[in-house]
Amino acid sequence: MIPYARIVGFLHVGEVERKKKTEMEQKITIRVATPDDAPALLELYAPYVTQTAITFEYEVPTVEEFRSRIAHTLERYPYLVAEMGETLVGYVYVSTFKDRPAYDWSVETSIYVDQNKKRMGIGKKLHEALEEELRNRGFLNMNACIAYPAQEDEYLTRNSVEFHAHLGYRMVGQFHQCGYKFHRWYDMVWMEKLIGEHTADQQLPQF
Repeated sequence: MIPYARIVGFLHVGEVERKKKTEMEQKITIRVATPDDAPALLELYAPYVTQTAITFEYEVPTVEEFRSRIAHTLERYPYLVAEMGETLVGYVYVSTFKDRPAYDWSVETSIYVDQNKKRMGIGKKLHEALEEELRNRGFLNMNACIAYPAQEDEYLTRNSVEFHAHLGYRMVGQFHQCGYKFHRWYDMVWMEKLIGEHTADQQLPQF
């Protein structure tokens, strides 16, 4: 049996950690991205390309290419960044799920957080802001395409799937050995979250 004093100590430590996390989350601000954020966001994204299989992109894009991607997304969809002080620490955006009008209410989500600032509530706060924006604009389905390892390794874990599940996504499909990076084959899974009511006379979302 664990002594009462030790249990109290565990509870106190847990409460302190929760308080610290809450304080950190309060220091995170969310705003709409601009193309001028490209250099800072690319610096954040580059290690995902060169050191992980979280993205299946092989080459780090140029600043101009990244700037163009941001501008293109903002023409139609939300693109949000997280700041702590004056430092960009994460970003989230959505893209077209399928390029036919019947899919207009669905989007594909992408989220990246500074790898040195994980487990600080940044991803959760970014996603909450994105979900609220999408819901207000009339989108109904959030879909996430996630790299998934048959066995976790130094390039890819299952943390992203767990993160999305915690946010209310459910697994809807898995493709096996469809992504090749670092001389290894990885699976890809789809997860979805429904955020609005589907009706027979659905109004178009606001692009």
